[in-house]
Amino acid sequence: MTKKSKAAPKKASAPEKKASGKATGAAKADAAHLSTTNNALVDHAYLSEAEFGTVAETLQRNLATTISLYLKFKKYHWDIRGRFFRDLHLAYDEFIEEIFPGIDEQAERLVALGGSPIAAPSDIERFSTVKVPTETVRDARTQVADLVADLTRVGRGYRDDSQTVDDANDPATADMYNGYAATIDKIRWMLQAIMDDDRMN
Repeated sequence: MTKKSKAAPKKASAPEKKASGKATGAAKADAAHLSTTNNALVDHAYLSEAEFGTVAETLQRNLATTISLYLKFKKYHWDIRGRFFRDLHLAYDEFIEEIFPGIDEQAERLVALGGSPIAAPSDIERFSTVKVPTETVRDARTQVADLVADLTRVGRGYRDDSQTVDDANDPATADMYNGYAATIDKIRWMLQAIMDDDRMN
């Protein structure tokens, strides 16, 4: 039997990234920065790596939050019972139509800046500031009060993140967040107005 010849040594080149599956760098909330071979080159356009890391963190969190908010409205849309069934059943879907486009817009903004959204259900739950209930909630006041609390937090988050990304040299994403904040504020106001109905007590 002839001995197998040893493979020729590889030429010196730039060190390869290990496929560890762990996030590295400032943009830990961004799949394009996981240490895998196909993610070696990521172009952030006019943003520095540090600026991108700041913007990516807000986009990933707000994407996850918007998906969760969509699912929560749908959950309550399905669960509502009682005299406010028709009003809220229809209203929840109307509100969903206003927030749903933000899912794709935020994800694509992250991609346009050289990132990649993390979208596994466990990651959505990890990054989201809105928790989708696992139990059945049929009472109208309980549902609406819960949604108002969520929308208060989400609206404040968009306003804070608008300032954060503007400071990180990304006024375009800041403008997006200002628009989402206005939409969230409007939906919150409408739900608060529904709670003013004495019959909900």
